[in-house]
Amino acid sequence: MTVKTPIYLDYAATCPVDPVVVDAMIPYFSEIFGNAASRTHVFGWKAEEAVEAARAEIAATIGADAKEVSLTSGATESNNLAIKGVAEFLAEKGRHIITAVTEHKAVLDTCKHLERHGYSVTYLPVSADGLVTLEQIEAAMRPETILVSLMFANNETGVIQPCLVDGSLGALCHRRGVLLHTDAVQAFGKVPIDVEAMGIDLLSVSAHKIYGPKGVGALYVRRRRPRVRIAPQMHGGGHERGNRSGTLNVPGIVGFGVAAKLARESMAAESARILTLREHLRTRLCEAIPHSFLNGSLAHRLPGTLNISFAYVEGESLLMGLKDIAVSSGSACTSASLEPSYVLKAMGLDDELAHSSLRITIGRPTTLEEVDYLADRIEEQVSRLREMSPLWEMVQDGIDLSTIQWTPH
Repeated sequence: MTVKTPIYLDYAATCPVDPVVVDAMIPYFSEIFGNAASRTHVFGWKAEEAVEAARAEIAATIGADAKEVSLTSGATESNNLAIKGVAEFLAEKGRHIITAVTEHKAVLDTCKHLERHGYSVTYLPVSADGLVTLEQIEAAMRPETILVSLMFANNETGVIQPCLVDGSLGALCHRRGVLLHTDAVQAFGKVPIDVEAMGIDLLSVSAHKIYGPKGVGALYVRRRRPRVRIAPQMHGGGHERGNRSGTLNVPGIVGFGVAAKLARESMAAESARILTLREHLRTRLCEAIPHSFLNGSLAHRLPGTLNISFAYVEGESLLMGLKDIAVSSGSACTSASLEPSYVLKAMGLDDELAHSSLRITIGRPTTLEEVDYLADRIEEQVSRLREMSPLWEMVQDGIDLSTIQWTPH
């Protein structure tokens, strides 16, 4: 079978909008165009009705009440609103936050901002598998700790944090009177999330990672046991129960709701199919290509994400050799940087191995033929690039590179 190129395998960066989602959105651009905050006429009522239906679908996907979902422009805003909102509202109680070094920049940069304004942040290291333990978090807690922010599933490696999934972190935080926030962008709609069972107090999600439109997201804010209060970061109308002012993007929100419903209803079957493709690809790459390494825990991982390093190959050169295939060398949010992935470095990889990594993410449209095509191309390109590498030649000659004393320039 001939594979049509280019092939897209970068679904952690973004997804195409599902045609069903597009069809649902179209009427809200010109036919049902009212402002959802207009409460005095039918145009506003219909828009508000559509927004509330979408809000309910988003909430159902995480086991929440619709009233606990505040709509935003995306997960970056949701993360900022959650972390800054808690920090500002609880400033008198304490000014200490705990997070991990492998968080998305939307969390890390927000925490750095708070540090410049008198807050203290503990950045927890991760294991070689990319995991943070409950014991680490508990040891980092202080009397003045107000928030733990831990990513549900990492955007570069796909690693899922078990202490979030099993509810033990939520239970710990509640025992200690600390709020728990999670950036669940990569996990939402792909693996089961239950905010009640997991004890999550705030949760950030985005539409475009689940075949919805860009520019729309949501923040779950717990309403009881405990009731979570946050300080708004945008003022001017008191929309979204006072959490986030601004005219709502009705077409985008409608699309988000439909995308959430589709993801929830197809999650079990789709995750199983994607996992089968991922494992087929992992076997082909990691077992067939010597000196290739899977980055991050295999046991605790999203179904469709692989991050693999190919030693003695420069990652950018490998990407250039795969011009007809969309994969990445890390997060789309840091792709302009020439530095090696800070996530992989935090997991213990040296610069060379971190620079030789590819992030491959499988999605709803991906076929077995596309996966095999990618595997063939990677094998071909790795072999080609290694033939030009003097280090690879030394390895082939049986020289142990770890014994060589390198002289710096």
